[in-house]
Formats: sequence, C-alpha cells, structure tokens
Amino acid sequence: MSTRIGILGYGNLGRGVECAIRQNKDMELAAVFTRRAPETVSILTEGVAVHQIGTAADFRDRIDVMVLCGGSATDLPVQTVEYAKYFNVVDSFDTHARIPEHFEGVDAAAKEGGHVAVISAGWDPGMFSLNRLYAGAVLPEGKDYTFWGRGVSQGHSDAVRRIAGVKNAKQYTVPVPAALASVRAGENPELTTRQKHTRECFVVLEEGADAARVEQEIKTMPNYFADYDTTVHFISEEELLTNHSGIPHGGVVIRSGVTGWEKEHKHVVEYQLKLDSNPEFTASVLVACARAAHRLSLEGVTGCKTLFDIAPAYLSAKSGEELRKSLL
Repeated sequence: MSTRIGILGYGNLGRGVECAIRQNKDMELAAVFTRRAPETVSILTEGVAVHQIGTAADFRDRIDVMVLCGGSATDLPVQTVEYAKYFNVVDSFDTHARIPEHFEGVDAAAKEGGHVAVISAGWDPGMFSLNRLYAGAVLPEGKDYTFWGRGVSQGHSDAVRRIAGVKNAKQYTVPVPAALASVRAGENPELTTRQKHTRECFVVLEEGADAARVEQEIKTMPNYFADYDTTVHFISEEELLTNHSGIPHGGVVIRSGVTGWEKEHKHVVEYQLKLDSNPEFTASVLVACARAAHRLSLEGVTGCKTLFDIAPAYLSAKSGEELRKSLL
C-alpha cells in the first residue's frame, strides 16, 4: 500500500518532508502547495507539480494525507482545523500550553470531515512526550526532567533579530552540565529554569549599533532570556555564516524513579536525541505519523490523535510479523 502525501508549505520543514518521503518506499509525493507564486518554487522531486494553496481542497481524491508544514504561532491553529475537513492531516503544533485547545478544534473538524488528524508530531512534543509517558508508567514513583540542546532555538533567534541594531543572529539553548549530572546520578534535584539551561547568542550588529544596548535588551527580554543566564557574542556576518548556518538541536528526557517495598532501589531512564537538522528530523516523525493516519483512516477511524493514541506498529513500514521477528 502506497501513501500519497501532499505537502502544504515548502520551507525547511516541507523540504524535510520531501526528503523523508524519498527514504520510505511505501510513500509517494503527490503535490506541494504554497502561498508563494507556484512558478517561483523549485522542489527536489521530478515530475511533481507545485500548486497555489487555495487549490488544495480540489485534490482531496488524489492525496491520502496532507502534511501541514506551517508555523505553530499563526498557521497551524487555522490550517489544521481547515484542512482536516478535506484530508487526513498531520501537523507539528508545538505550543505546549495550547495543545488541549488545538486538539478540541481539530477533533471536531476531523470528525465532521470523516478524517484522521495527528497533531503535535515531532520530537518535543512527540518523541519526548512518548518517552515521558512510557517511563512514568513503568516508574510511577519518580520525577521527569527534560533538557534541550545544545541546539539552535529558531524562535529565540528570531526574537534577537527583531531587536533594533541587530542584522542577524543565532541563539543556542545549552543544558547546565552540573544539573544534568545530578539528574543522571538519581539525586532528584529541584531545579529552577535558570539552573537547567543557559542561553548563548551570536549576534551580527548593524553598522553603528550600540553593542551594550543590544546586549542589555537581549538579557532582559521577558519570556525569552530574562529567566536565564545568557551570554552574548558579537561576531562578523562571515563568521555567523561559516560557523552557525545549520539548525542542529536535540536533548534528553530523563525519568528518575524508585522501586522496592521501602523504595530502596533507584532507576534512571534516559532518552537522548542529537540532531544535525531539527526540521529534517521533525519531518521524518511527521511522515511516520502520516503512515499511521492513513492506516487508521482505512480502518474507519476519525478524529484527532496524538502520538499517545497511536499503536507503535502503525508508525512502521514493517508488517506485524516482521516487527515481531526483528525487533521484539
């Protein structure tokens, strides 16, 4: 069974989905949809057309799953609800506090359209969420810890770039080594935001900009940097392009728990990711979830799902027999 994928939005994430489709023999790219003029968008796959986003609903009989590659701030809250009426859909909505609200809206739309919608697929939320669930179910007496980085935070980088006098910038989230070591040792520390992560900024200034003012604005920015120890490096644009052009990320999820009648035995469960490309890895999770969405749809399932609701076997291209033989 081949799953026909549509990509809605062709930025870093959309291009990552296209690359992931190439690595999955049971997938094929059916179409790409963009808000830009289609003739200005060049994709990697030969023989597949790019269409204006407003025509997407016309392809409902030619696409099994539409992968939505917009942003969580303004795109996905609208797009996932809209396109779940016409297609099985998958998104990477990652505003944690708004996931319950997003789920409710998408669930109603998907049920109305008779489709499956998988939301918040990626690595956090997504793969990290699954590992928090598994470890917490096995070790109910314990604590969860999540450390992100070292990696580029695209939202924080954008916030720095919006400061007057900043020409370009990249921001890295960095775990505090002592905090990570304490958790791995099973010490179950109580950690503040500042104790868990630091932030490191590499900034290219506009000519004549006041470096001291820019640094002060970064370090005191509420919701982004004020709660963290932040280091600001001023560098040339050439150095930024040479040393900071990628989008790496990753992190660890750790569950530290105890077992035994007197809780005498400690256990630490750790799941770690080291990602050369944040969007390409996220895209790969989206494609696996697209496979699951298609399979669930063929079984007559409708409504919104998260990775919590999907049996692991539905994500894999292997049959149940192959999985039991090779992985169990």
